[in-house]
Amino acid sequence: MRLFPRLLLSHLAVITAMGTVLVLTAELAAHPFIQRHVDEMVRQMGGAGAGMREDLSLGMRQTLTRALLTALPLALLVATATAWIAARRVTASVRSLQAGSAALASGEYSRRLPESGQDELADLAHSFNVMAGTLARVEQGRVDLIGNVAHELRAPVAAVRGYVEATQDGLMSSQDAMSAIHRELGSLERLARDLSLVSRVEAGQVDLWPQVTDARTLLEHAQQRFALPFEERGVTLRVGPLSPIPASPIPVWTDPERAAQILGNLLGNALRHTPPGGQVQVSAHARAGRVQITVQDTGCGIAPEHLERVFERFFRADAARTRGEGSGVGLTVARGLARALGGDLTVQSTVGEGSTFSWTLPAPGERDPG
Repeated sequence: MRLFPRLLLSHLAVITAMGTVLVLTAELAAHPFIQRHVDEMVRQMGGAGAGMREDLSLGMRQTLTRALLTALPLALLVATATAWIAARRVTASVRSLQAGSAALASGEYSRRLPESGQDELADLAHSFNVMAGTLARVEQGRVDLIGNVAHELRAPVAAVRGYVEATQDGLMSSQDAMSAIHRELGSLERLARDLSLVSRVEAGQVDLWPQVTDARTLLEHAQQRFALPFEERGVTLRVGPLSPIPASPIPVWTDPERAAQILGNLLGNALRHTPPGGQVQVSAHARAGRVQITVQDTGCGIAPEHLERVFERFFRADAARTRGEGSGVGLTVARGLARALGGDLTVQSTVGEGSTFSWTLPAPGERDPG
C-alpha cells in the first residue's frame, strides 16, 4: 500500500477510536451529573415531581445521546478532511524529496526543494538543499581538478613530443633532447608527487611526527635553502625580527620536516610573485601561548575576492601566469599541513603592495595531549 492511503487510514483509525472513547466517556460521566440535576428539579417541584423522576432522567440522557450521535458524524467529517490534508502534505513532501533524490542520483546537482513552513518537513527540505549544494561543489571541484590536471600534463607531454620530433628531424642532438626530456619528466614527477600529497592532506592521512622545535632553526634552514634562488632572481630575503628576544629560543610543537615543507611552499610562492628588486621578510613572534611565523613580500598583491581562493587547488589569480612555476597546489598543501599540526594559515594582501601569509603554530604547552 502506498504512503498516502496508509497515512489516511492511520488518521481515520485514531479519529474513530477517539470518537468512541468520547461517546463512552460522555455516557458514563454524564449519569451522575444528570442524576443530580433531576434530584434538584424533583426537590423544587415537591410531591408533584416525584413520579416524574425516571422520565426526567431518561429524557435528559436520551437528549445527550442524540446530541452526541448527531455531532459525531460532523466531527468525523471535519477530522477526516483535516487528516486528508495533513496526509496529502506529508506525502507531497515525500514525493518531492523522492524526485529530488532521484535527480541527484542521476547527476542533476542543481535540483533544490521548496522550503515552505517552519516544521520538520521544511527542515528536511533545507537539509536536502544543503546536501545538494555540497554535492554540486564537490562535483564542480572534481571537474575542475580533472581539467587542471589535464592542463598541467599537456605542456610537459607536448614538450617531450617536440623534443623527440626535433631529434628525429635532426634539429636537436640526442644529448640535448635527453637533457630536456629529463627536465620535463622531473616536472611530471613533481606534479604527481604534489597531487598525491594534497590528496593525503585533505584526507587527513599524512604521517606527522611533532616534537619541540626552535622556530629560529626552521627559519635559518629556510634561509639557507632559498638563498641562491632569491639571489638569482634579484629578490632580497630577510629573516627577522625574532621575538621576544632574538637570542632566545622560540619553542614550537611541530613536525620539523612538514614545517620545512610549509615554509618552502610559502617562500616559493613569495619568490614567484615578487619582482626583481623586491623583498621578502620572514619573522617569528611568540604571543599568547602561540607562535606566529609570517612571510611578507613586496609583490603584486592579491585582489580581495581572491584571498581565500588562493588556497584552492590549482587556483591562479593571474590566469596568464607563466607555466612551470610550481604545480598549483603548494598553498593548498601548506594550509592543510598547518591545520593538521594544530595551527592555521591565513593571508592578508593589498594589490600593488604585497601579501603577508601568517602561519600560527602551537607552543609546546598548548599541544594536544592526544
